[in-house]
Amino acid sequence: MENSNLLLTYLSTLLVLLGVAAVLVLRQVIKTRRIETTLNRLQTKLSKEKGTAQEHYELGSLLLDKKLYAKAAAQLKLALKTLAKDEKEYSPLILNALGYTHFAQEQYDVAIRHYKEALEIEPGYVTALNNLGHSYERKQLTSQALETYEQALQLEPQNKTAKRRSESLRKRIAPAS
Repeated sequence: MENSNLLLTYLSTLLVLLGVAAVLVLRQVIKTRRIETTLNRLQTKLSKEKGTAQEHYELGSLLLDKKLYAKAAAQLKLALKTLAKDEKEYSPLILNALGYTHFAQEQYDVAIRHYKEALEIEPGYVTALNNLGHSYERKQLTSQALETYEQALQLEPQNKTAKRRSESLRKRIAPAS
């Protein structure tokens, strides 16, 4: 009797785990399908007609997620070109994404330029500050990176990325005791 209860518990647990795994897999399939559908729709539309800045940005972001950096950069540049006068508040977002496409391709100088452009327009853009700091780190410009992370922390004291990276940099440049 005790053996059958143990077996029943084991099988029930196994069924619950399989059910949870099935739900997670199904959610991922649906998400991927939605992304692919949007990607195909945007690529088809933009190949036939001039799109909006938002459409180019969305396509660029999807391509960025797929690690197609050169194609993403081209779409993001088109997004910047097609921004209407009343949409200029979106340019820091686009410039930050464009910076990331170059960062991912290890083109740090170009990435830094785009992050700085984004920050000229929106000085309090913490994500761009974190990305700029990371670019400085990759170029081994430690003091600039630390200064940039400190700026991010002044704007957003609980910023986990800036906290972690600045602490790491401080330890690296601290004199050996």
